[in-house]
Amino acid sequence: MRAAFISIGQTPRVDLVPELGTWIDLVTRLRDGSEVVVGKNAIGDRVQQILDEIDSEAFDLSVLLCTGHLPSLRARGMYLESQTLVDHGVRALSGGADLLGVILPLAEQEEQFDRRPFAGKTLRFSHASPYRLHRLEEAARELAHADVIVMHCIGYTKAQRQRVARMSGRPVLLARRLVAAAIGQLV
Repeated sequence: MRAAFISIGQTPRVDLVPELGTWIDLVTRLRDGSEVVVGKNAIGDRVQQILDEIDSEAFDLSVLLCTGHLPSLRARGMYLESQTLVDHGVRALSGGADLLGVILPLAEQEEQFDRRPFAGKTLRFSHASPYRLHRLEEAARELAHADVIVMHCIGYTKAQRQRVARMSGRPVLLARRLVAAAIGQLV
């Protein structure tokens, strides 16, 4: 199976691809590791342009490696939108949970967060950039009363998930791992 992975950040994604590779057989980050905030509309247009360009290369699977919801994207063949995978995976894995803690990269993203997949759940938010970790432990403490914590960005790593779990004492779901599990079923 030929798969195309579309990143919002610059490539190569040395922070992401090696870790995904351990789980499958196969806000964003610049090449130098620094963080940059990008506009959703401009990103949506650019990702659609990339999907159109790779359309002729006959990939069996295209995967958007970002949990930002970009509903207007169109792709030929099988297309996986990470946010949909993460949200439905979280919903399935947190059936008995009433209070979900959600860590996002930026505080401003709380207002944009799609709450529909979590109807009937109480959501509490905190923020910590996956690329500048000065708030990660604070975010973990702020959400320590949640039934489950979701690290809702592909940029968060396994090591960061372990830190949040240790600091909060709560189970923690990692976006990139939920996406990797779905891809692993397809390849």
